[in-house]
Amino acid sequence: MIFRLLENEIIFPDTALAEPDGLLAIGGDLSKERLLLAYQSGIFPWFSEGDPICWFAPPERCVIFPEHLKVSKSMKKILKDHVFSITTDTVFPKVIKHCAKVERKDQDGTWITAEMEKAYINLHQAGIAHSVEVWQNGLLVGGLYGIVVNKVFCGESMFSLVSNASKAAMVWLCQNGGYELIDCQVPNPHLFSLGAEMISRTQYLRLLQGL
Repeated sequence: MIFRLLENEIIFPDTALAEPDGLLAIGGDLSKERLLLAYQSGIFPWFSEGDPICWFAPPERCVIFPEHLKVSKSMKKILKDHVFSITTDTVFPKVIKHCAKVERKDQDGTWITAEMEKAYINLHQAGIAHSVEVWQNGLLVGGLYGIVVNKVFCGESMFSLVSNASKAAMVWLCQNGGYELIDCQVPNPHLFSLGAEMISRTQYLRLLQGL
């Protein structure tokens, strides 16, 4: 059963009621209050331009436990040689804009609409959304952004303009962010190469709530 949310009522149904693909509800808005409640409840928005806002709570979650992060020998050398410099929360709007523009294999267009950009910049200004930026020779070449809930970093998207830039951002996040869990939402080979694994929605919610 897919629930329809009202704009004047900030609530979500139980995540256990989500469809097999994770779709839980449609509608509502992207206000700071609703987005914060969504992430605190293990829910995230995912939709394309022109579609209604769709809210997902998949039965399994792709996550990285920082202590299980896999760093290749070549990546260790890149970090040791300081090929990149890394900052946090210095150019959040640029990071999300790059994430929206960078083309990805097997993906037609982007789910980061102008409405989504505005909403997450609003979250960043409220101290809820954060970015990691990767620089090379003074140029922004990679990065990622996400939402912080307790000790969990809920990753939203990453980009890389040069080889290994997004990996450097993820390694920094795992080794220096102080998080107990990195939520990657949906799996892909790139994440699995870094040590990502699948956990159940129930386990994810327990970790999210610090239980």
